[in-house]
Amino acid sequence: MIEVRPSQRMRDLGVVQHGAGILTEPARPFDLPAERDEAERIVDELFAAIERIGQVHPFAKGMGIAAPQIGIARAAAVVLPPDDAPALILLNPRITERSTETDEQYEGCLSFFDVRGLVPRPLKITVEAVSLTGETTTTVYERGLARLIHHEIDHLDGLLYTARMRTGVEPIPVDEYRQTGRAWAYE
Repeated sequence: MIEVRPSQRMRDLGVVQHGAGILTEPARPFDLPAERDEAERIVDELFAAIERIGQVHPFAKGMGIAAPQIGIARAAAVVLPPDDAPALILLNPRITERSTETDEQYEGCLSFFDVRGLVPRPLKITVEAVSLTGETTTTVYERGLARLIHHEIDHLDGLLYTARMRTGVEPIPVDEYRQTGRAWAYE
């Protein structure tokens, strides 16, 4: 039997892989509510991608996907929290505040799924986003959900998690990673 690498599996499911220029460029914001139809179409495509990916890989820590990861250079992302809470739709999100308290946890990325990286992130972030009707919302996220959302906002800013890793720390191969299927641990 031929073993398919995790990154190849994600590519086969329509996820843009590391090395593609779209992953290193800032995504274009929406003009809402004027571009509501376009935003809704892209959000639908993100949910379709989540459905495809969820059929082949479980995500105990939750998961997210940003529009650039499916080849669309627009500022939209969807995050599925780890606790079966409703999906979070992020349009034009930006982090307005970060706690000084941080922690380091391993993260994976659908765009280079063969490795996991130890990434420091703030334990709490405040995010401003825009609704389909053009209203600005401000939400505070903590711990694992803050980590997931920060990761997706980084994608919209053209950053991969490796840009956040400490100097000298390298990603590890997924077969050496021992936390698959378990939630992030917080004190």
